Amino acid sequence: MNGAATINSDQHAGGVALAVQVKCFQEIISIGYSVYRIHGLPWFRSLSWYFLLTSNYFFYGENLVDYFGVAVSRVDSLRFLVKYHRFLSFCLYCIGFVWFVLSLVKKYYMKQFSLFAWTHVALLIVVTQSYLIIQNIFEGLIWFIVPVSMIVCNDVMAYMFGFFFGRTPLIQLSPKKTWEGFIGGGFATVIFGLVASYFLCQFQFFVCPIEYSEAEGRMIIECEPSYLFRPQEYSIALFGASKTITMYPFLLHSLSMSIFSSVIGPFGGFFASGFKRAFKIKVLFKRVGTSSGWIDFGDMIPGHGGIMDRFDCQFLMATFVNVYISSFIRYASPQKLLNMVYNLKPEEQLQLFNQLKDSLEERNIINLT
Repeated sequence: MNGAATINSDQHAGGVALAVQVKCFQEIISIGYSVYRIHGLPWFRSLSWYFLLTSNYFFYGENLVDYFGVAVSRVDSLRFLVKYHRFLSFCLYCIGFVWFVLSLVKKYYMKQFSLFAWTHVALLIVVTQSYLIIQNIFEGLIWFIVPVSMIVCNDVMAYMFGFFFGRTPLIQLSPKKTWEGFIGGGFATVIFGLVASYFLCQFQFFVCPIEYSEAEGRMIIECEPSYLFRPQEYSIALFGASKTITMYPFLLHSLSMSIFSSVIGPFGGFFASGFKRAFKIKVLFKRVGTSSGWIDFGDMIPGHGGIMDRFDCQFLMATFVNVYISSFIRYASPQKLLNMVYNLKPEEQLQLFNQLKDSLEERNIINLT
């Protein structure tokens, strides 16, 4: 499979993450609007969507600068946007901040500030997590597909085990959740995660990150699979005898992710349940042409609540995967370092070049004499 097809796949995955983010934000903002029962406030919805666009400009721009800064900087008209991205983002936020202050109405101060805080909490929960998902995708599709499928597997298998074997209630927030479903879903998720990871590790399509090739002048997803995705031999002591097994090191990381998705991941759903009960969210929306309906975070998926109900655990999982990659896997990439170097002054670039050349010569890595 060629690099262009793989990049398109990553773009589609990023597009799905963005679409889910927008829908989740819409549901949370609609809930806030209904909770405070104010329908005459000026500009609340417009301000909320403006802050969403501003946040996306900042976070997605950060991704572009980190991963594609070298390529984008080659276009003179875009160099300014790369160099001053954070300053421009801050200016856009300040415009929204001033807009909000100018929209304040005397008798609604408390409710307006409550909605302002509501919007920012929604941005923190939804946009930040979406940004982390995109970062995970750039590290390789396997860091996106495996965690997402683990959450789905845990959700389905916990339901199945709970339906057939559930007897012991797990938590008051979700009366239908049982210990039998929680434990059974956990074991099933660990097994599923190992099997799925073993399969995906065999394909370059899933394990290579997106990188900019100086030689080819374009983005590519072609690489020599890293240590994580090449079979390695491990010696283990079993019943007093030493045995050697061959496995992909990524399977060990997959085990960590599956344990998190089984033990901590469900608490994303419990959090959402507590949130709804805290605000007594049941009859909050009016359907066009009908009477008030019982809606659970929206009704886009019949019988399953809204989009937020389907992705509350996914967001928590995305954060864990990103932190895990940053802590145990990822180091500064050449593309990010190059982007930083290109932003230096010419004399600073020359100084860096000479220092790097001297260091390489001292270690006999290169010989320019």
